[in-house]
Amino acid sequence: MAQRQERPARTVHTGRVETVERLTPHMVRVVLGGEGLAAFATDGHTDSYVKLLFPPPAPQDPEPFDLERVRAERPRQEWPVTRTYTVRAWDPRSRRLTLDFVHHGGTGLAGVWAAGAKPGDRLRLLGPGGGYSPDPGADWHLMAGDESALPAIAAAVQHLSPDATAHVFVEVEGPEEEQGLGGGEGVHVHWLHRAGRVPGSALVPAVRALDFPQGRVHAFVHGEAAFVRDLRRLLRVEHGLPKEQLSVSGYWRLGRDEDGWQASKGEWNQGVEAEEEAALARRS
Repeated sequence: MAQRQERPARTVHTGRVETVERLTPHMVRVVLGGEGLAAFATDGHTDSYVKLLFPPPAPQDPEPFDLERVRAERPRQEWPVTRTYTVRAWDPRSRRLTLDFVHHGGTGLAGVWAAGAKPGDRLRLLGPGGGYSPDPGADWHLMAGDESALPAIAAAVQHLSPDATAHVFVEVEGPEEEQGLGGGEGVHVHWLHRAGRVPGSALVPAVRALDFPQGRVHAFVHGEAAFVRDLRRLLRVEHGLPKEQLSVSGYWRLGRDEDGWQASKGEWNQGVEAEEEAALARRS
């Protein structure tokens, strides 16, 4: 009988809150620092993400925190809850990690924590992961998403070369949620206002109406799963783009918390891909 291989322990980093800033009515920026981030490093991807662990550290918690041991020895209801967030910025010299949180009042977990965070508070995290950065060899870039994708989109825009061409579509609730993204003269930012409608109501028609420039595009489309599915179909089926030119993923799904979405995401993606392949076959 083959022996079960032990999964290597994942490093749990612990950041200390240095600053908290309200960027817009519904976006809170938290900067973490401290010695607990000494082993943290990214691969430079603009969509780098971390898994935040809740609840935050308590004084009686053992350090270093052994997540695998907790999961092995405690009942599931006592395991930390994880929430996935994009690394807005990471400065390896000062070891400061910037995270932007969407805050919807008293609902949710991570956003509520961020809105009430104070300097000196601590937060544990795993990671980072990630795999997308704008391809410098692309002729132009397409970036589209909602508030959940805004940190990754902003990081990607800052990563572009000064002469890069990009069309950036960001759907937010209203004009008060817009942020400065920067970028060179070839970066065209389109802010779209949802105004109480379902996510993607303004975004999908705007991307569909874009007159695609000539040349090879590198596309980044992330956010609520339903509109991501629609835009993926637009790019793959109607524009015939190969998967290699796309970074497309549903960060969340309307009506599901992260735990419920992650549990069903694989099946959802399989269904989307099957529909997509069938549509491509009909067009061939």
